[in-house]
Amino acid sequence: MNEPELNIIDGTPLDMLASRRSVLAARLVEPGPDEEELERMLDVAVRVPDHGRVTPWRLQVLSRQAQKELGDAFAEEFSRENPDVPADRLHLERIRPQRSPVLVIVSSRIVPDRDGVPPVEQLLSCGNVCFNLLHAATALGYAAQWVTNWPAYNERIKDVLGIPPDEHLVGFVHIGTPKGAPQERQRPEIAQVVSRLDHLPG
Repeated sequence: MNEPELNIIDGTPLDMLASRRSVLAARLVEPGPDEEELERMLDVAVRVPDHGRVTPWRLQVLSRQAQKELGDAFAEEFSRENPDVPADRLHLERIRPQRSPVLVIVSSRIVPDRDGVPPVEQLLSCGNVCFNLLHAATALGYAAQWVTNWPAYNERIKDVLGIPPDEHLVGFVHIGTPKGAPQERQRPEIAQVVSRLDHLPG
């Protein structure tokens, strides 16, 4: 079977990578990717560095009903931890996972005793899945946002998603069509973050 080719919207693949921007989930609207497009995105998402071929990640695609149920869980848990929460803030928590056409949850599946593959490398591989998913969405003409916030670190939320306590909820990845042109943000000057070494500094 031939590898799928991505539809680079404008210019070269490098142009696409250089122009990728996250778009707030609240600004992602219909249409979202159809099943075939989403499948292609997921295929690309898992083509990441994976030392030892551990496959230390799992992906969950939530239906609209599952997004609603997760929103109810967010609201219930936030209210439990913040008994005096205003109604408008509680509404925000309820709609948090329902803001985009597609929601993919990426979690870790670390193998702690794999020789030569430290857990941190497995977790980094998991983060690469999230980032590759952003790239794939962009390449197919959509936009995406990778978010965490408090639900990613809440044990009850992880439990309702079936994520064990010793694993990480690495990201909620929202995908859809951007509502208006994405806004660029200030990027670091390369000279500020890159060093060229002729000799080791130590």
